[in-house]
Amino acid sequence: MPTQSDFPLIFTQLKKILQKYAKRLTVTTDTPTNYYLDAGYSEKYQRPIFFGAVTVRKNYVSYHLMPVYMFPELLTDISPALKKRMQGKSCFNFRTVDKALFAELAQLTRKSVERVRREKLL
Repeated sequence: MPTQSDFPLIFTQLKKILQKYAKRLTVTTDTPTNYYLDAGYSEKYQRPIFFGAVTVRKNYVSYHLMPVYMFPELLTDISPALKKRMQGKSCFNFRTVDKALFAELAQLTRKSVERVRREKLL
């Protein structure tokens, strides 16, 4: 049975997915339990656009990926197992390390970065 003692490892592995893009994005928070990235400044919204985050919660670790909310077609090809981890429109929750789902999430994140770049939000 998963416990909160697993959460730091889950957080670290999910954070690594986002850290790959830290040079292209802006790190706004980097603590042992929260890691947030913004994309570029949006003229339309007159502020930076939130890209993604990893946060440790009481019962799970959340991976937020805002481009899938902005561009829902990014979710067309995700597996049922990853879809099952979704809460809301852009959040994935984990209580255990799942290398296969983390690899799929890494690919979804790469596609999200590419899409945000095409939309000139980077």
